[in-house]
Amino acid sequence: MDKKLASETEERMKRSVEATRRELATIRTGKATTSLLDSVRVNYYGNMVPLNQTANVSVPESRMILIQPWEKTMVEEIKKAILKSDLGLNPTDDGMVIRLPIPPLTEERRKDLVRAVRVLAEEGRVKIRGIRRDANESLRMKEKEKSISEDESRKTQNEIQKLTDKYIEEIDSALDGKQKEIMEV
Repeated sequence: MDKKLASETEERMKRSVEATRRELATIRTGKATTSLLDSVRVNYYGNMVPLNQTANVSVPESRMILIQPWEKTMVEEIKKAILKSDLGLNPTDDGMVIRLPIPPLTEERRKDLVRAVRVLAEEGRVKIRGIRRDANESLRMKEKEKSISEDESRKTQNEIQKLTDKYIEEIDSALDGKQKEIMEV
């Protein structure tokens, strides 16, 4: 078995699952969470930086996100960035802090979000399968070059298939959790 190829493949699959989890975390549910703002970038003296590098972000209650900019001058920039992002949230401020109320989701919006997370999960599964395909092609090339035996190639392919199944299952469980979170009223 080609241990090096198997471990490289597993590492790539782990990264792909983590990327999918991060994408799923940015999907808005009915609850407030700071990860909702991870994709928001703020113009900070000419540079686009993540929101959490310009302000303290907290969740004081289940339907409210509180943003405390480190500089008073950043309040308007942060509000602009939130409105520009495609989150559908309306920030309010008192000149010092920004409050971001999270409205409850309608049934139709919940169903749309479930469809969106299914698409993200499928993209993750496709990435995992692509990694498997790359590894199997690499094995076939090594087999043609006679650098590994046919038996060794088969054993490694079986190992890679087990990894594929494991990581696709992880994506599926992350999807299930997110769907339950979205449909929870």
